[in-house]
Amino acid sequence: MTKALNTRARGLVGVRADAGDATKILAELQTTFEAFKAERTKELDDIKAGMADVVQTDKVDRINADLGKLTKELDSVNAAIAAMKVGGTGNAEDPDKREHTQAFNRFFRRGAEAGLRDLEVKAKLTTQSDPDGGYLVPEEMEAGIDRVLGTQSTIRSLARVISISGQTYKKLVNMGGATSGWVGEEDARTGTATPTLREIAINTGEIYAMPGATQTMLDDGRIDIAGWLADEVSIEFAEQEGAAFADGDGINKPRGILSYDKVANGSYAWGKLGFVATGKADGFLAATTTVNPADALIDLYYALKSGYRNGASWLMSDATMNTVRKFKDAEGAFIWAPPTGAAEVATILGKPVHTDDNIPAVAANAFPIAFGDFNRSYLIVDRIGIRVLRDPFTSKPNVLFYTTKRVGGGVVNFEALKLVKVST
Repeated sequence: MTKALNTRARGLVGVRADAGDATKILAELQTTFEAFKAERTKELDDIKAGMADVVQTDKVDRINADLGKLTKELDSVNAAIAAMKVGGTGNAEDPDKREHTQAFNRFFRRGAEAGLRDLEVKAKLTTQSDPDGGYLVPEEMEAGIDRVLGTQSTIRSLARVISISGQTYKKLVNMGGATSGWVGEEDARTGTATPTLREIAINTGEIYAMPGATQTMLDDGRIDIAGWLADEVSIEFAEQEGAAFADGDGINKPRGILSYDKVANGSYAWGKLGFVATGKADGFLAATTTVNPADALIDLYYALKSGYRNGASWLMSDATMNTVRKFKDAEGAFIWAPPTGAAEVATILGKPVHTDDNIPAVAANAFPIAFGDFNRSYLIVDRIGIRVLRDPFTSKPNVLFYTTKRVGGGVVNFEALKLVKVST
């Protein structure tokens, strides 16, 4: 679990979030960016004139750090607003599901299990009358956990997410496609190639959390059990998921984006991710009158086919974005821009940029930036059903709730995602 993602998740706690807050932060962010542009331009001009000034550089770095804080604050407020919208799917219209919810709450608070297994089947949550591993949470509680996860797990919020009832999801992808051609009305038609299909299989692994509560708290009928469990579990799930979606090895967990074979984009082949090099062994090239560090990102932008660029976004750590924010294009315009609206995110070269500290920082041979249409390139598979085992014995007087969920993930379209590599 990463400390950064833990901080990000817990940073939503206690956030006073409304549209007015977001608007105020956005206004301050845009004003700060104008000051940053002026000071960074002066710094670059001084460097090119051979008059580099450490005082000026320090000033730029301080404003840049303020931009980073304001950007994260705006993201946190927007995430908190989204989290406050978490709600149930509503069981009022379905008496079987309503009955299951009531029975589950009795089990959760007091350990009463009578008839709960049969109610799971009756409410159509499962077709199994005696599954192992605890009891299924009600639909609205599962929806709450999943929706809170969507505000805290960056890659989950960008990728395509589907639900399955089995252990494995399999998909056939077209490797080459059928060929075709143009002919005249009376010309002979030659045979065309048949499509080459490959199967992609995504296995699910079990992710777990074990929050605890005192029996006194559980006895309090005013406590929102669904909301409490969603808050406690989603933090742990987000930490585990975030690390796995970025770099998981696929063994009993999702296979992360960075775990696949990577090749220079000119040698790209299906099953591997293409990359563009920064041009420097340990970072980005230094800006001069003839060298532009932003060229690596511009090259990456155009390495992605235009059909994927329409829905593409950037993904990098906060530290990397702090570096990229200083880059200009060949015309002298900054490639990073603040959000244009309170509910929007910052952009690089006009495309949304998201941060995830599970993506590595800039270092030799690291892959600190990803760019692509994540919805088409990365698939997250959730197995239907979050289960809870109630344990009142291990940590008296606390009651522990061993909560498990099965999730998998992997790249399903290697054309739709490209990387930056720190190398010459």
